[in-house]
Amino acid sequence: MADLSVRIGSLTLRNPVMPASGCFAVEYAEALDLNRLGALVVKSVSPDARAGNPTPRVAETASGMLNSIGIPSKGLDAYRRDVLPAYTRFNTPVVVSVSADTAESFGEACETLSLPEVAAIEANISCPNLEADGMAFAMQAESTYKAVSAIRRRTSHPLWVKLTPNAGQIALIARAAEDAGADAIVMGNTVLGMAIDVRTRKPKLGNVMGGLSGPAIKPLAVRLVHQCHRAVRIPIIGCGGIETADDAVEFMLAGATAVQVGTASFRDPAVMGRIVDGLSAYCDANDIERIATLTGAVALDAQLSDRWLRFAQQSG
Repeated sequence: MADLSVRIGSLTLRNPVMPASGCFAVEYAEALDLNRLGALVVKSVSPDARAGNPTPRVAETASGMLNSIGIPSKGLDAYRRDVLPAYTRFNTPVVVSVSADTAESFGEACETLSLPEVAAIEANISCPNLEADGMAFAMQAESTYKAVSAIRRRTSHPLWVKLTPNAGQIALIARAAEDAGADAIVMGNTVLGMAIDVRTRKPKLGNVMGGLSGPAIKPLAVRLVHQCHRAVRIPIIGCGGIETADDAVEFMLAGATAVQVGTASFRDPAVMGRIVDGLSAYCDANDIERIATLTGAVALDAQLSDRWLRFAQQSG
């Protein structure tokens, strides 16, 4: 049987499969053995209480879904008291996802959540930055560096930084996160989209626009993972439209060390277990002793690879 373990910074995970933040709840334990996963990523929490965005918050689309949840939160105290204990009872590393409005509040929140029972912190810097008129921190290299630096000054915990696919020059942004002290990059999040009900002529989301996820964005996500892999030395956790073991393998070949599963879990809460089983079967069928050897192993023609590298460097 193949070794499915992967290493992300100082953490060794039993396998590369974990949920994406916001697409998972402890109730999934009724359909899935959570002790089989590589990690448990909990829904993002913000330092201050938030009501979230107006309803409707979710709309189905072809090959995916739109959501505009707005990261509702009851704050850090309620999170530590009421949410976190339900996840830490499992024999699986817990990753807390943090969202904040300013670089300083990011640092303070991550310091508060640097708890012994927390294996790593995922900083969701693809959320709006009030210091830049609401533009996400991860849209620019400078604001990425500022946010990650503010967090790193306040915590020595393993730090994963979640980027956005809506940004240009993703390689520059990934390098800024690495230079500021990130231990890993989560690439990425949802793609900004919109849908309209042609009968009512109203947007299908209460917040008008929202994030597109699911199979529709997978080719984009794979490309971004590959670009980041060429730009940084730290591990990358791929996310975007993963539904099967083959999808997970594709992300790993592109450069991911691990993967997060989001939208697919809404339709099938047990899907991550099947992906773990599928990865084991894939390795056995292809005589792969260690799944970690798949990371970045995409076969590229040497001349084409050099041309692609020059293009990626020029475009950021």
